[in-house]
Amino acid sequence: MIPGFATGRTVSPEAFLQPGVDVAVKKRLADAALNAARSKGATYADVRIGRYLNQFVVTREDKVQNIVNTESYGVGVRVIANGCWGFSAVVDVNNEAQMAQAAENAVAIAKANAKLMKEPVQLAPQKGFGEVSWKAPIKKNAFEVPIKEKVDLLLSVNDAALKNGANYVNSVLFMVNEQKYFASTDGSYIDQDIHRIFPQFNVTTIDPKTGKFETRNALSAPMGMGYDYLQTNPSDKVTGITTRYNMGYDMLEDVTAAARQAKEKLTAKSVEAGKYDLILDPSHLWLTIHESVGHPLELDRVLGYEANFAGTSFATLDKWQSKNFQYGSKQVNLVADKLQVGSLGAVGWDDEGVNTKKWDLVRDGILVNYQAIRDQVHIIGGKESQGCCYADSWSSVQFQRMPNVSLESGKTPLSVEQMIKDVKKGIYIIGDGSFSIDQQRYNFQFGGQLFYEIKDGKIVGMLKDVAYQSNTQEFWNSCVAVCDEKDYRLGGSFFDGKGQPSQSSAVSHGSSTARFNGVNVINTARKI
Repeated sequence: MIPGFATGRTVSPEAFLQPGVDVAVKKRLADAALNAARSKGATYADVRIGRYLNQFVVTREDKVQNIVNTESYGVGVRVIANGCWGFSAVVDVNNEAQMAQAAENAVAIAKANAKLMKEPVQLAPQKGFGEVSWKAPIKKNAFEVPIKEKVDLLLSVNDAALKNGANYVNSVLFMVNEQKYFASTDGSYIDQDIHRIFPQFNVTTIDPKTGKFETRNALSAPMGMGYDYLQTNPSDKVTGITTRYNMGYDMLEDVTAAARQAKEKLTAKSVEAGKYDLILDPSHLWLTIHESVGHPLELDRVLGYEANFAGTSFATLDKWQSKNFQYGSKQVNLVADKLQVGSLGAVGWDDEGVNTKKWDLVRDGILVNYQAIRDQVHIIGGKESQGCCYADSWSSVQFQRMPNVSLESGKTPLSVEQMIKDVKKGIYIIGDGSFSIDQQRYNFQFGGQLFYEIKDGKIVGMLKDVAYQSNTQEFWNSCVAVCDEKDYRLGGSFFDGKGQPSQSSAVSHGSSTARFNGVNVINTARKI
């Protein structure tokens, strides 16, 4: 299985088009669990009935390597009893007795856990919403598109790469549909239909004389969209040194450029280490946002409750309490957002029945907030959850996960070309690459896909072997300009890991192109 896909049984593509359990049946099953939990002493209970559909199509050169279709269906019941959490899950539920048993098991676990509890759960109040629903605003369901059409697209992508100089190429389509039903003792019955898609490729070009090779990955972004993401029009594109994509993605156009650029990288000049002004494209900057803002402002990391995968955080409560911690320059405004249309994190309600919202994390460079859920938000004086609780499967316990975290665009009209004109010595970086960051999300190093040298306001050629090093506070305080909203685009992670046992979530990060002055650049070439 691909990491991040809910474990499930293999099914035919046709099974994806069959309707799931009727919402009236889900309500009846949920009520059986909620009533059983109350009868056993739970002061709170919620039920998540989930159907998770996953498809990935994998090709290489002129061959299909794999096509996998999976379906996972089951129920997770979470309760508070004796002031402590308990959780139980059961697969393929089809009657009230199974639901009641799952709830009773969860209560028994909560009561057993309570014996070791240091302090009771403090759950922020949450109104019930009654019977409501939310559907991702997709234009074309990716699961309705025949497998042959998807295979033909990927093979045509590979063919275009090979015809334009690539020696090797692989391409992949990932598609996800989460059909989630939530019910709680607060009085909510929430039905949601969530879609995500991620087209990806990698091209490799080899110098036959030296045996050296270069690669270039797709500049696509995973999106909370349907197959319409792959059906572009001119308004989806942002012009620049390489074609950049907004809410639509032309895979053929991108792979054609990638093959040529990978070949160009073979003869590109190796960078000279030193201080540079960096112009960072959103296709690159999303990852820096993710690692140096998204993860360190997760409240459970800040508190030390969570240290798996990404460590804890330098952004401790005392920095927030001071009300003057300069996370970045005055140009830096970073927001958490679970509402943005087309983003990976967009839903109507989170996995504990909280309606989603948008809020500030950093405003005018100052740290002003974190990401918190119902049993955390009282720690920072909040009265309600921020709606960023998520579980990657019905069988997983929901916990605090990163919402979409994005850098706001500049208010003054500014294009990429205008930004570059003012740079004396700089590098323009496009696409994400390798990275490293410490366990407090502070000291880091980032690479990329494409690097262009800037001298006296002009791009003078391609560079390679580029990575920049900084620390989170120093880096964001070096931000001197952000392009306006016309340049704004989303990037993101389809498989963001967290927790133990590990869970994977999908999250977007938006920005316009931004400038960072005086950043340390190193040469990553291996000296033999």
